[in-house]
Amino acid sequence: MDLEKRDIDFMREAIRLAKKAESLGEVPIGAIIVHDNKVIARAYNTREKSQNALDHAEIKVIKKACEKLGTWRLNECTLYVTLEPCPMCSGAVIQSRVGRLVYGASDPKAGCTGSLMNLPADTRFNHNPEIVTDVLGDECGEMLTTFFRKIREKKKSSN
Repeated sequence: MDLEKRDIDFMREAIRLAKKAESLGEVPIGAIIVHDNKVIARAYNTREKSQNALDHAEIKVIKKACEKLGTWRLNECTLYVTLEPCPMCSGAVIQSRVGRLVYGASDPKAGCTGSLMNLPADTRFNHNPEIVTDVLGDECGEMLTTFFRKIREKKKSSN
């Protein structure tokens, strides 16, 4: 299987997790980590339920992958996430040495892997993962747009 097809298949798994997050009232962002072509960790946002600012999908999935592999170095892993990582999550990608980052939709308001800045590509850091953008980006973006549109409509109808 070629890399592009594999990226699409794995992003579909991240989207499935994002939809699970949405069904729980969370922002629909899902993430998986793949090692040796196998999913070793899955996570989705739980920030609303936990009321913990650190409960982003990327942070949670990195923690799970480190536990699974017994190391904090994930240089042989690929992280798939439905939305471009924020500054905190981009930093976690760098610090955990994720070898490859693949994301769906860009985030013009908080994205730090290409939109506002590109932390993982900054050569001043001691690790720079390969970055692949816009894998099923339209589908990932539409999921988020629809979610936030529904929230705005609920707010309008309750006023």
